[in-house]
Amino acid sequence: MKNKILPAFFLPLRSLAFFLIFITGSLSLKKALSEISNWWSIAASIVNIIILLLLIIITKKTGSDFGKLINYEKGKTKVREIFLTLLIIFPVGMIGMYLAGFICYGLIPYSPPAMIAPLPPVLAVCNFFILPVSTAFAEEGVYLGCGVNQIKNKYAAIFIPAFFFALQHSFIPTLLDVKFIIYRFLSFLPLTIILCWQYYKKRNPLPIMIGHALLDFATVSMILATSLIPGFYETMCSL
Repeated sequence: MKNKILPAFFLPLRSLAFFLIFITGSLSLKKALSEISNWWSIAASIVNIIILLLLIIITKKTGSDFGKLINYEKGKTKVREIFLTLLIIFPVGMIGMYLAGFICYGLIPYSPPAMIAPLPPVLAVCNFFILPVSTAFAEEGVYLGCGVNQIKNKYAAIFIPAFFFALQHSFIPTLLDVKFIIYRFLSFLPLTIILCWQYYKKRNPLPIMIGHALLDFATVSMILATSLIPGFYETMCSL
């Protein structure tokens, strides 16, 4: 599917959606952005589901489907590919966050407390299952399917989607703090470049989606723990 409307529309859409959700939430609830930042994972799941539905509807209307958008081929993926992708995703993801934390805050490791802040237990349990899976489908659909697959120039096909892939994290959660925005962007840019480059070469989304989902499971596990175990959040923040 070569629909030039898709990359132009979808690549910045998630960043804009998160920004508007948090700004609107802050104004309507009359709370500071920092007071609602712990809801970032719920906001992410909602945006994921909406984006995924839009992609399914739009691809269907163009005579295609979501599988073709991301170039999914049944039986193409080998276990070895998934394992090698995991060996890339986890170290690069951790190194990116550590380096960004050192550059922006002079600390290694640096972890924003908001990212593991507790939620109401029922929501934390539900989102433990929803966020990783919905993120893998929605984000790979946007940045790989609508980005890498749709842009002809090799370098533009890698770096433009990777830029927006990383940029969206600057607004999850949205805090009007330049240092935090830069930190979040730099944390994910090395990983998003590598993922877009790998996808450009292999055109196989499944190993990336599985690795991405497992990475997010690690994050929602921490949120689940802080939501269910009294005092655990305070302990983690004091480390």
